[in-house]
Amino acid sequence: MGLDQTIYGNTLSAWLIAAGIYAVTTLALWLLERYALRAFARFASQTRTSIDDLVAAVLGETKFGLILFVGLFAASLVLELDYVVALVIRRAAVIAIVVQGGIWASGAIAFLVRRFVDATEGEDAEAVTMVRALSFVGRLAVWSVVLLLILDNLGVEVAALLAGLGIGGIAVALAAQNVLGDLLASLSIILDKPFVIGDFLVIGDFQGSVEHIGLKTTRLRSLGGEQLILGNSDLINARIRNLGRMADRRGTLKIGVTYDTPRETLARIPGWIEEIVRTEEDIRFDRCHLSGFADSAIEFDTIFHMTVPDYGRFMDARQRMLLAIHEQFERHGVAFAYPTQVVYTIPAESAAGEPAGGPPKTG
Repeated sequence: MGLDQTIYGNTLSAWLIAAGIYAVTTLALWLLERYALRAFARFASQTRTSIDDLVAAVLGETKFGLILFVGLFAASLVLELDYVVALVIRRAAVIAIVVQGGIWASGAIAFLVRRFVDATEGEDAEAVTMVRALSFVGRLAVWSVVLLLILDNLGVEVAALLAGLGIGGIAVALAAQNVLGDLLASLSIILDKPFVIGDFLVIGDFQGSVEHIGLKTTRLRSLGGEQLILGNSDLINARIRNLGRMADRRGTLKIGVTYDTPRETLARIPGWIEEIVRTEEDIRFDRCHLSGFADSAIEFDTIFHMTVPDYGRFMDARQRMLLAIHEQFERHGVAFAYPTQVVYTIPAESAAGEPAGGPPKTG
């Protein structure tokens, strides 16, 4: 059999040339990718910039199976092929290049997110939450573009498809308003950042620490240990108290003493309380005043701030201050007031105009 022998419309020599081109192209692309990957990895280990690390990570996502389609297309250029066969090979090569581009773009997004998370996790949970969610949106956008390019390459009328998808999207949106509302609410939470993972929230009758912020729901861990699952749209529309953002904690002490306390002692009580409050660490004294005369007590109001918002430490400090005030009052003979009532009775006069009973009674 000579080299001029014709097989499927091409001479044997043409088939051999095509096979050589296929082998050389495939091997050259594979070696180029391997060499470039090792070169960038070696260069990245000697520098502090992250661009070379990014290039190395992207090249590492190159798929050898997709390189084969490019080699097949290069080999087909020297052959006389049927129009349909040539069109299939060309479209397969274009699809392979588009898919490889999508893999590279997705790998670049994953590398940037991983680098950011490693640098900030444990320090800025808010930013980590936002970047992870945006990376999902970015990858979704990349593969949406890849899908549209593939469909366009296959001859699908993309403009008509997009118009049809728009009409269908409206119908789906009307049928799934709650789900889409939660999805948009999750995006609002990520961008506006009213809370992040680790914050302690009070939402109506519910309270707990944020464990997970999902696309549809947010999960809290309550003080009782159970998990609370709330829809994102419900959270956006609710009034949220975020105790995790508390810079300091405001505290009050309301104390009442009996009415038989001497005026000189009443004037000294604010100074005693101020001295006790100022001895506590992480406590900033604000004020202490005699605030009013109640039914059963003369009342004093004290305001202070704890610069560390931890609730356990706040209650420990409050307990120490109350015990110290009790000791101070006990030392000076000041009595705490408690609800009491004095009843005065006036006896009715007898018919002769003389009192019908004895003196007023108290109790």
